[in-house]
Amino acid sequence: MRMGPAELVQAAAMARRFYLEGKSKIQIAEEFGVSRFKVARVLETALERDLVRIEIRVPAELDAERSDALRARYGLRHAVVVESPAEAEETPDPENLGEVAADLLGELVNEGDVLGLAWGRSTIHMAAALDRLPPCTVVQLTGVYDAGTAERGSVEAVRRAAQVSGGDAHPIYAPMLLPDAATAAALRHQTGIARAFEYFDKVTVACVSIGSWEPGISTVHDMLSDEERAHYASLGVAAEMSAHLFDGEGRRVGRDLGERCITVKADQLRRIPEVVAIAGGARKAAAIDAVLRSGLVTSLVTDTSAADVLMTAGPTPKPALNRADPDGH
Repeated sequence: MRMGPAELVQAAAMARRFYLEGKSKIQIAEEFGVSRFKVARVLETALERDLVRIEIRVPAELDAERSDALRARYGLRHAVVVESPAEAEETPDPENLGEVAADLLGELVNEGDVLGLAWGRSTIHMAAALDRLPPCTVVQLTGVYDAGTAERGSVEAVRRAAQVSGGDAHPIYAPMLLPDAATAAALRHQTGIARAFEYFDKVTVACVSIGSWEPGISTVHDMLSDEERAHYASLGVAAEMSAHLFDGEGRRVGRDLGERCITVKADQLRRIPEVVAIAGGARKAAAIDAVLRSGLVTSLVTDTSAADVLMTAGPTPKPALNRADPDGH
């Protein structure tokens, strides 16, 4: 039925009280001398008659629909999908992922937390973009890709995050991958490195990167010899994260490699309450899918190019927040 002028004015007034001023239906009912059920009917009619238009708006670079769909598909705590830049297919992990991840960490980290940062271009971009963090301790979770570039890499990322938060920094001045297990074991016992390792079981929020098993997109792949790459490829490796290797189903493979690496253990990652992965680009989609299926990651920052592939990547995985080890270890 057509609403008269008095009804229109009253509906507009009630809608203003409810949607703009935040008053409850009971408060509005008392003000206008009607029942709260009448208020509910008027507000419903106001929507139906287009007196009120509700818009859900997020910044243009965020894709809310894809974010929610991806979160639901993988059972993540948080999924943030960023619009891919034009050159995204040729550039895995575009820098805007780091900027959005920096804002997400500002939400997730609380005062007194221990923030862990693993090596990766995306985590380095994230640290550079940080402008707010509550007071927290920051620890490096992996060695560096090249100790000679530590000042521009993960060591600097740890220092930057600690500077923003005003907390202590615990960097690791050592390569991620060593020639043999004995050398790696000796380094783990060095004072500074051992001190950082002591914090691994205290980390409450971690930020990690994901690599595909191909040149230029996997730190570990690029550090190995041709023979070693072929060996791990024969095991079905599809992705790496913090020097841990995964096949396409999210199962860990090549565990012997970990003995040569300066890195947080997979079991320690699994016990961290919040593990945020930053990875994007269609070329990395299969690797992201594999790592998400491992159950080690609770949240993801990615882009639309990767998200579109992930939404059709094989059967629906088990929820990531069910973090039991799929290998039974």
